[in-house]
Amino acid sequence: MEVRNVTEFVLLGLTSNPRSQVLLFILFLVIYLLTLAGNLLMLLLISSDAHLRTPMYFFLRYLSFMDAFYSSVIVPKMLRNLTSERKTISFLGCFIQIALVIFSGATEACLLSAMAYDRFQAVCHPLLYVVTMNGKVCSGMVAVSGAIGMCVGLVNTLLLAQENFCGPNVIHNFACELPPVLLLVCSDPYATIAAILTTLATLGFGSLALLLGSYSRIIKTALGINSATGRSKIFSTCSSHFLVVTIFYGSGVFRYMTPASGSALEQVLSLQYSVVTPLLNPLIYSLKNKDVKAALRRMLSRKSRLTL
Repeated sequence: MEVRNVTEFVLLGLTSNPRSQVLLFILFLVIYLLTLAGNLLMLLLISSDAHLRTPMYFFLRYLSFMDAFYSSVIVPKMLRNLTSERKTISFLGCFIQIALVIFSGATEACLLSAMAYDRFQAVCHPLLYVVTMNGKVCSGMVAVSGAIGMCVGLVNTLLLAQENFCGPNVIHNFACELPPVLLLVCSDPYATIAAILTTLATLGFGSLALLLGSYSRIIKTALGINSATGRSKIFSTCSSHFLVVTIFYGSGVFRYMTPASGSALEQVLSLQYSVVTPLLNPLIYSLKNKDVKAALRRMLSRKSRLTL
């Protein structure tokens, strides 16, 4: 039997109904523009306001960049397919998208862990905080996060790319991701799946362990404070980050740690962490953060004075 090598993939997307596709195009275009606007505004505020030049906002600046980048890896191609009759992506383009998706997710997981560690140092060791979380340490943690994300993305994508794809070439998703593409492998993917799961589980549970360890110490410290005001301040400072972590891990871990089946639920989860979460993150950090809202007021005040 002749083996046919796949040169492109077909992305089925969310729906085949033309009217629904138009509505989804408008919806996701608005979400994408709001995502870019929200995250770029966070970048601008943190970079321009001297009051936000602290380790927490240093990490948040890079998280905002990764959210905008993550969304840009997925949404533009999805918008194009919603308006196109030929919903295809080349073999190379598909694997580039897979690599960028993994890179973005892995880097963001590491950044969230770094942010949790920063809060742990601020709450549990306040007198040493400035020394422990100095600029060199923060820059190193961001660099390591990016390096880990790049390594995980390249390793997993190369492992998948060495498999044989001989057809069918239909991906039951709106984007190229590891779980649905693995379903199209013709050869026995056991070794590849084992290696991929090992790397993803090591990253996922390693970063989650750091998160849980940091927050357990924060909660223990907060409960040991006699002042209700002090406890409230600690929980208020950490609540935004904890909410972002819950949303990110809740959808991402379930999506990548369970067998793919091409179900509608899997597409909803993919939308959650690749489209909705990058939109929610700047809203969560701005609406629940007095410092960010104060910085926004200062920026608007400066702008109004300049226009007078």
